[in-house]
Amino acid sequence: MPSPGVDGRIGGQHRSNWAPCLIAVAKQAATIKVQRFDFPVIVPRRFFIALFSLAFCLLGDRALHAARAFAIVDSQTGFVLDQGEPRAKRQIGSLTKVATAMVVLDWAEKRSGDLNQMTTIPPESFVGTGENLIGFQPGDTITLRDLLYAALVQSDNIAAYALANHVGAALQSIVPAAASESGTPVAVFVGQMNALAKTLRMDRTHFVNPHGIDETARPLPYSTAADMVRLTRYAVNKAGFRFYVSQKERQIAFNRGGKKQGYMLRNTNELLGTNGIDGVKTGRTARAGDCLILSASRESQVIQECSRTAVIPRHLVIVILGSTDRFGEGAQLLARGWQLYDQWAAGGRMVDPKKTL
Repeated sequence: MPSPGVDGRIGGQHRSNWAPCLIAVAKQAATIKVQRFDFPVIVPRRFFIALFSLAFCLLGDRALHAARAFAIVDSQTGFVLDQGEPRAKRQIGSLTKVATAMVVLDWAEKRSGDLNQMTTIPPESFVGTGENLIGFQPGDTITLRDLLYAALVQSDNIAAYALANHVGAALQSIVPAAASESGTPVAVFVGQMNALAKTLRMDRTHFVNPHGIDETARPLPYSTAADMVRLTRYAVNKAGFRFYVSQKERQIAFNRGGKKQGYMLRNTNELLGTNGIDGVKTGRTARAGDCLILSASRESQVIQECSRTAVIPRHLVIVILGSTDRFGEGAQLLARGWQLYDQWAAGGRMVDPKKTL
């Protein structure tokens, strides 16, 4: 059974309070008597077994929603299949890097930025960014493309900062000074992350850095499950982004003192490649808890109507915030999502504007 939410509660009651009571009822079912009458009434054992099974199923269904916030959405239309606290503001950890990647990719596409150009990793990249798993050092040179792989595949914070520093510097002459609180390249870049959020109607989102670390960040960054769905739908429409986040492993290279160094990245998304899952991103901080965005596809549905043939993509986006078991819960929510999708499709795929993101 999946883990409960961050505070260990399900539907307002602790799971530890449910299970023993249910088990005790099942064990004592054969001996319970109703004493309102002058003669004892034996309640059949099968009644309590059925009651126990029903309660256990309800408990399991609630466990699907153990995260602090989640959303399951048809990527094609934005129709919400299921959700819980979708507008609750929360920290999102490294899910932030989806926005970072999209600012970089949009810059490359719209401003003719070259992702194969080399950039130098500045000393500032190592300040407050946590672990250095890849082993970068100040002064290392690396392509922007390999930094994107490092940020998205292995969720490297130093790579995310270095990307923001380089692209932010390129944008300084274009972006008005008022778009950022300070004139530093990273501040300019973060300003563009927030501008993208505004464009996508992510009205309950605020980014403060390119990697999502919130331990010392003031003010705190935040977003919502609904807003992260909006961002993910935008991102997965870009073939380049889909390719980056679909890589289970990726070899990157960087130069240090004239010598080439190599490193094999390994994706932090344990569900990648299973059950049609082709992305997207993990996130975790002490404040955010475990966070996860999943993108999953099934073979497109082909519908023949008289002389017309309709090809309907089947693709889900799932956002989970504040979980204690993101991969277990993610797998369950994906199964739940496809069940709801099939029911929705069978009913004609009616889209309620009030239930779209």
